[in-house]
Amino acid sequence: MKHLAATIALGPFFFLQGHYVRHVTPVLPEPPGARDGTHGHGPPLRLLIVGDSAAAGVGAASQDEGLCGQLVASLAPHFRVSWKLIAKTGATTNDTLRLLGSAAPESYDVVVSSLGVNDLTSGYPRCAWLRQQADLIRLLQGKFDARLMLLSGLPPMHLFPALPQPLRWYMGEGARHFNRGLHRLVLANDNCHVFSVEVSRRMDELQAESFATDGFHPGPVFYTAWAEHLAEQIVKRWRADAL
Repeated sequence: MKHLAATIALGPFFFLQGHYVRHVTPVLPEPPGARDGTHGHGPPLRLLIVGDSAAAGVGAASQDEGLCGQLVASLAPHFRVSWKLIAKTGATTNDTLRLLGSAAPESYDVVVSSLGVNDLTSGYPRCAWLRQQADLIRLLQGKFDARLMLLSGLPPMHLFPALPQPLRWYMGEGARHFNRGLHRLVLANDNCHVFSVEVSRRMDELQAESFATDGFHPGPVFYTAWAEHLAEQIVKRWRADAL
């Protein structure tokens, strides 16, 4: 309710702040490195990572330091991981649906997604975004035979250094609003879980070191914590499913 009231009362001001942020924030490239491969030892695990610039590792110097590389490294002691990354800077959920729709069908044991920030910042309604998330889940289960899906919730945007106040607060409330809907969406799906990217350590203690130089994307420290927590969930849930 507070978020809606703020939208009505301060919408033009938020628009101006958003325009300013886009103008002054440096554009970081997607890091170089492999986007598919096989690594590790143990039982086979087929892993797909999909999504936006965070999934693509923006803010890291290489894919090895980004989400994908660090997640594979964290899983490698437990599994022989065959992995693929399908991610693009600026991608919305609808963009990702189109990318996956044109991709060749493959089977994956685990799918990790990172989506929602671009939908939120572009003013996309939550109800429409949730319908597209439901479409994404059906596509992953159907075309890609996904057996376990971990949907990364929107990050703690109320802590993004690049966002001035009160836009930072407003985006943070919007992210929480999207995440609450995403949690409700997956309640009836035992193979699909929402994973919070707010890592266990207090984000205010990590803030200076966890974000990239643009103040908007994760840095290697954030990616490390995010990947380690995802790996813990995958090891626990995948082994439980296999029993």
